[in-house]
Parts: sequence; structure tokens; C-alpha cells
Amino acid sequence: MRKPTFDMNVFAERRKKAGQEIQGGALIVASHPEHIRNHDVHFPYRQDSNLFYLTGWEEPESIMILRPGLVPETVMFVRRRDPERETWDGFRYGPEGCEREFKIDKAYPIDEFSKVAPQLLKEVDRVYYRLFKNPEVDHQMQSVLETVKQMQGRTGYGLLSIHDADTLLGEMRLVKSEFELTQLREACEISAQGHLAAMRFTRPGVTERQVQGVLAHHYFMKGSAREGYNHIVASGNAATTLHYNFNDQVCKDGDLLLIDSGAEYNFYTGDITRTYPVNGKFTDEQARVYEGVLKVQKQIIDFVKPGIVFKDLHEMGTSLLTDLMLELGLLSGRKEDLIQALAQKKYYPHGIGHWLGLDVHDAGLYFKKGEPRPIEANMCFTIEPGLYIPAEDTSAPQKYRGIGIRIEDNIRVTSTGSENMTSSVPKEITDIEKVVGKA
Repeated sequence: MRKPTFDMNVFAERRKKAGQEIQGGALIVASHPEHIRNHDVHFPYRQDSNLFYLTGWEEPESIMILRPGLVPETVMFVRRRDPERETWDGFRYGPEGCEREFKIDKAYPIDEFSKVAPQLLKEVDRVYYRLFKNPEVDHQMQSVLETVKQMQGRTGYGLLSIHDADTLLGEMRLVKSEFELTQLREACEISAQGHLAAMRFTRPGVTERQVQGVLAHHYFMKGSAREGYNHIVASGNAATTLHYNFNDQVCKDGDLLLIDSGAEYNFYTGDITRTYPVNGKFTDEQARVYEGVLKVQKQIIDFVKPGIVFKDLHEMGTSLLTDLMLELGLLSGRKEDLIQALAQKKYYPHGIGHWLGLDVHDAGLYFKKGEPRPIEANMCFTIEPGLYIPAEDTSAPQKYRGIGIRIEDNIRVTSTGSENMTSSVPKEITDIEKVVGKA
């Protein structure tokens, strides 16, 4: 019998908190669809973040219903035990194991969802559920809601109203608890040490794929279950492609290498980007662009504190990076006019960062009721300015063409400022040059 690796009290407390937000309603969260390509090749499954957040449950084909104040309050629908399938696919808890090990009030086989769910939902006045995440469950939900309506007879009640569960849970997930910060810091540190190992390994002649292998090896050896997202290991001009992931080229002497990679630990993920020379020595032109981007990143991180709004960080990044583009001769004209015309997007096409947590682009609203939300203590996000000058851009000075630079760290807001959870990866030029190629 497998035992859960997490403290189930953590998840019970989260359900209690969610229940306080939806009194009189029901929250329904389904697992991710199980993607199996070809008839006999199984790819690693990763649970829906919201379902994991509320239950710690990792099996596919599962649905949770939370009905605060009613009995049973927490209900799960999960796969039955099946010795034959378990021989092929691995252990299943089944409904009995779900109740016993996961502090769930009542569990049913997943094939009974359409029959049992209407009985559970006839006692509530609204439903919190995210449409379009799992088409199969959407189809079942449509049938369930229609059945509930029919059960009401001629009372005048129509279909239960559906509210977005992701908005509700995103707000809960945005401010991290101490438990979450412990997991996230570990994910960040595993990611950081992986980047450090990749730096030491890098030298002319290695391939991007080999560098990726160093990262993945380190992540798994240090307790990570998976990468947080697809590795970006981009050398030379490939670094000017934001989501490059071929990772199949030879790293050449004189080129820069941009690595955007993070480890996932207990479902929380790090997200770090570093850019450095393959041969361990920046050219004057590379150093000039790099120092400019690094200065912007440090200024923005220093500006972070409770009460400011994320939109200010985006605007600050745009303003400072446009100054850098003017200084490097990439753009010319009046800064305000350039920004209004979005001219800076040619070399800086993304935002300054994003929420970080159970997902690399984590849940949570950036605006509330149309207004940018103030940042609070224990919110976590990335700060990642960048400058990307394609080799084929004939309007850019020749000496800067083919340079792509991004520097990304993972930030927690403190009561007075910020904590950089990924500071153990070198980013000062002198520190980088001491490390690269020194494996």
C-alpha cells in the first residue's frame, strides 16, 4: 500500500478556507485529461494544479466536489481498484483508499459521477467549476446540471449558475503560506544549482542538448519529480527566439548561451534564466548589452515592496529597457513617442514577469474590478527583463546583431521589500566568468 507523501492536514485546511468563500454553493474540480499517445506508450502524468492544491491527489480520471456545511462535505470520484490495470499502469488507491488516506468524507468510483453528482448538487444554489479544461467532464457536467434542473420539478428553478473556479482558487493560491514557500524555495534552489552545474559544464563544442542533460540530471538527483516546463537552451542567434526549444545545436566559441529552465519540487516550480558566454569571456559588445539588462533587472527588484502594483513593474521595465535601446543605438527618437508606438517591442516583446507557484505562470488576477491590484507580502513572481537583437536585423548596429539576453530571478514579496529566492546563481559578469567551463 502506497502512502501519500504529503501532510493531508494541509489540504484539509485549504478546503476549509475555500468552503468559507462559497457558503451555499459547491466547488467542482476535475483532474487533467490523461494524455496517452499511441496505444502502448504512456507519457508522465501531471495532476491539475487546483485539484492537487485541494486534495494532494495525483491520479487521473478524478473529480472532487466540495459542499461546505453539508454531509458529506468533501466527495471524490476516482478510479476503481483494478489488479489487471494496476499490473500495467501502477497502483491505484480506489475509493476506499481515497477516503482512508486523503481525509475525504466520501469517495465513489468515477463511473458513478453522472448518477451521484445530481444528488449532491440538488442541495446547493450555485456551482464553481472551470469550463473547457477537460472536455469529457464538461460533457458530464452538462448532463448533471440538466438532471438537477429536472429534479427541481416545477419549482421555477433553472440550471444552477456556474462561476469560475479558477478565479476563486487563483486568489487563494496567490499569497503563499509558509508551507508553500518552503516547497517553492526548494524548487528554486534545485533550479539554481542546476543552472550552476550547467554553467560549469559549458564550453565550446558541447551541444545545447548536453547542457539540457546536465540540468535534468541535477534536477532529478536533487529530488525533483519533473521539469517545471520545457527547457530553453539557446546558443548564439537562437537566443533571440523567445521560446526556442530545438536545443540541438553545437555551442560555439564567441557565442552567448541563454538558458531558461526550472525544476519542479512537490508541484512547485522554479523559473530561472541566465545568459553567459560559451567560452567564459564576454566580448565588449556582449558585456555592454548584458550589463544594461542586468542593471534594469536590479533596479526593478529593488523597487519591489508591498503596495505597489504589478503594472508599475511592467511599465518600469519598458521605460528602462527603452532607455537602453536608445543608448545602444537600436532605436532613435523621443522615448515617450517610441513607447506609445510600441517600437520597443521589436527588441523586448514580453512583459517583466509573472506569478510563480504551482504553475510556472501561476494562477491569480493581475487586475481586480478593472484596477491593477496592489502587491502583498508572500506573493511570488519572476522579474525577467530581456533584449533580443536578431542576426538578420540590418537596422541594428552590426556589433550587436545576434545577441539575445534575458536575466530572470524568482522573487518573494516581504513585509518591507523582497527576497530573491534564486540569488545563488551567478549573474554578475565577474562571477559568471569565474564559473563557466570550470567543471
